[in-house]
Amino acid sequence: MTTDNRLIVCPQCGAVNRVNPGREAEAACGKCGGRVFEAQPLELVGSTFDRHIGKSEVPVLVDFYSPTCGPCLMMGPQFADAAKTLFPKVRLAKIDTSAEQTVAARYGIRAVPTLILFRNGREIARQSGAMDARGIAGWVGQHI
Repeated sequence: MTTDNRLIVCPQCGAVNRVNPGREAEAACGKCGGRVFEAQPLELVGSTFDRHIGKSEVPVLVDFYSPTCGPCLMMGPQFADAAKTLFPKVRLAKIDTSAEQTVAARYGIRAVPTLILFRNGREIARQSGAMDARGIAGWVGQHI
């Protein structure tokens, strides 16, 4: 076991896996056998949010959105495209602020969509307002 391995939380079962850098795309979970990392946004809920943010050593970009927000709906496909561009350097995730009001309140979300970039459990950057895929990738690139 080398110290170069990065911890990544499995999106299916929540197990924390050690993954060699550069092997994220093919890594399988040691507990459930599912893929540990995919090039698409992961939908988080309150019970999974803290685990993915706090235990993963891969930066996590979270889209705080509402399913009734027009700009959020327009940005959804752009966010998915950005996930393909940023994979496997950054995991992209989404959290519905209308369903997960406690998490939204904890981070002071007052407008949606709001993007927050986390590294090692800490917020390192924040951006409010809809963006296209290129803008999202460029913004993330400035902060990692």
